[in-house]
Amino acid sequence: MVQLHVKRGDESQFLFDTTGDVLVEELTEKITDIYNGRLKVQRICSEMTELADHGITLPVNMQGLTDEQIEDLKLKDEWAEKCVPSGGYVFKKDDIGRRNGQAPNEKMKEVLKKTTEEAKALISKKQAQANVCITMGMVKDALDQLRGAVMIVYPMGLPPHDPIRMEFEGIEDLSGTQAALQIIEKTDAQLWWAGKELKRTEKLSNYVGKNEKTKIIVKIQKKGQGAPAREPVISNEEQKEMMLHYYRRQEELKKLEGDQDDSCFNSEWADSRALKRQFQGVKNIKWRPG
Repeated sequence: MVQLHVKRGDESQFLFDTTGDVLVEELTEKITDIYNGRLKVQRICSEMTELADHGITLPVNMQGLTDEQIEDLKLKDEWAEKCVPSGGYVFKKDDIGRRNGQAPNEKMKEVLKKTTEEAKALISKKQAQANVCITMGMVKDALDQLRGAVMIVYPMGLPPHDPIRMEFEGIEDLSGTQAALQIIEKTDAQLWWAGKELKRTEKLSNYVGKNEKTKIIVKIQKKGQGAPAREPVISNEEQKEMMLHYYRRQEELKKLEGDQDDSCFNSEWADSRALKRQFQGVKNIKWRPG
């Protein structure tokens, strides 16, 4: 298998196994699916943390309003009574006024938070450091785990306007958000390797050769952004190791210079006139007062 280390810019994303015979178009679509799928998991995990802390989201027309404003406008959250967490709720006010404050109890809160940590770990960037390749199946498993946890805590489901439910149903509205800028549509995705764009009509082997044990770094980005920065000759970690090595060597040299002992020059063998005195018979003469 050819192993690809997928990056966005200089930031590591995940490892992906493929074959040299794969068409770049198919490869691009698979990598894009995983890339966007990981973003979806991360967005859901972020929202589930808020769900565990402050309960379901308020209707859009109530978000950001104070209690007094809601009362003056005679607004009511009709989903508050329908979507009560299992075991009842503990009130924990959301200071930004986005959620209704009816948080799950500690046991149910732990279910949500533990599941989000497990899902994030499954598709984490740290998997690349452990030499674990990410598949679309792993992304789907993470989504299923998250969906299952929400069903346990909210068996009646979440309100239709809740971003978690919208993410699960694939109808999330990310317009105007930073998250929207991170997503790459399949038709807009490009893969680059060694400063070259991988053309969709070509096979991967046309670029990297027939060796199925090849490991390369590819960069994913949107069309029209130009060539991404090439990988440095040495990595940041290697550069740090080199700097640390040279620093230690410099310190050792300084220590050696400081430890040099000049007392040897006071020894008898270092006296340039010692031999002359010996021939003259005046060696070791001690003077005493008369």
